[in-house]
Amino acid sequence: MAKKSRAGGGTPATVALSAAGVAFDVRPYDHDSSLTDRSLRRASSARHEGYGAEAAEALGVDPARVFKTLLASLDSRLVVGIVPVTGHLDLKALARALGGSKAVMAEVAVAERSTGYVAGGISPFGQKRSLPTVLDASALDHATIFVSGGRRGLDLELAPRDVVAVTGAVTATIAR
Repeated sequence: MAKKSRAGGGTPATVALSAAGVAFDVRPYDHDSSLTDRSLRRASSARHEGYGAEAAEALGVDPARVFKTLLASLDSRLVVGIVPVTGHLDLKALARALGGSKAVMAEVAVAERSTGYVAGGISPFGQKRSLPTVLDASALDHATIFVSGGRRGLDLELAPRDVVAVTGAVTATIAR
């Protein structure tokens, strides 16, 4: 896999991966903007399913290899959970993985403000500030996985070990 960047410097995610010397492929796809309008009217967990399913279908890849980046509040601090789009984030498992007691999904506005990305395009890389991160252990079953590249309609394909290395993530079973 070769490092690839987009013209104009890319997104904060691609810039961060390039700076870390990580090999990744940029995988753009045509984002259906009507999905965004529908998604904004749904509950937060349903919103993330729509974006992930769209990415898997548009890229023609197994949805088990496409991961969504979700923010939660764990004991009043923000944390990141990265799980397959085929499942849901298990908040109790996320709390256990990070040694906390109670996690709840972060409000969309809080997640966007904290990361600098819009919902449906939140990448685990290049966020405004580094947050404790957990990657679902199922990612290790694949040579490469797909995560958001920092905007809707852009995914990045890379090795799960590189996700762990760049984000400082721990791996644990946090999807259900």
